[in-house]
Amino acid sequence: MTQLETLQQRLRSALGEGIDLTQALGEVTLVVPVERYLAVCQQLRDHPDLRFEIAIDLAGVDYSAYGNEPWQGRRFAVVLHLLSVTHNWRLRVRCFAPDDAFPVVPSLVDTWPSVNWFEREAFDLYGILFEGHPDLRRILTDYGFIGHPFRKDFPISGNVEMRYDAKQQRVIYQPVTIEPREITPRIIREDSYGTGH
Repeated sequence: MTQLETLQQRLRSALGEGIDLTQALGEVTLVVPVERYLAVCQQLRDHPDLRFEIAIDLAGVDYSAYGNEPWQGRRFAVVLHLLSVTHNWRLRVRCFAPDDAFPVVPSLVDTWPSVNWFEREAFDLYGILFEGHPDLRRILTDYGFIGHPFRKDFPISGNVEMRYDAKQQRVIYQPVTIEPREITPRIIREDSYGTGH
């Protein structure tokens, strides 16, 4: 039995046969419903057959335009990467937020304190709220930033730009002045590209 097969067998034994497990590209992914997210994560950390002591990473994902086909399902997910030093294996955990308009999932800061800034980043860039997070505020964008820049419906040039105004002697915000344009690399253009021929 391979290490990944052993991991899947232990996950089914600890969490029950009805869990959503997939294996691809040398990794196991566990999809957890939001109502079981906290409890399952605590079992992943504490169960002696699993012992995922370390949360390596946590990221938000916007599935609204995923792959080559229209996405069927919830738009926002939180993806967590775990490591068991005891058993020398890794696991990806995915949890979809139930409401696309107001994505909320429980915070895992009490389970793995290392996810604190990762959850703040997912909140800042995707607008995913982490219920129970002790200090959920922006971490990468400016305090007055409007929107969430990693959402696929966020405008490429943004909503506002800032510049220093010499007359006011301070930084000011103003509507974006950049004209949107298509940039196609020369290597894939036809000879008559943009000439109307």
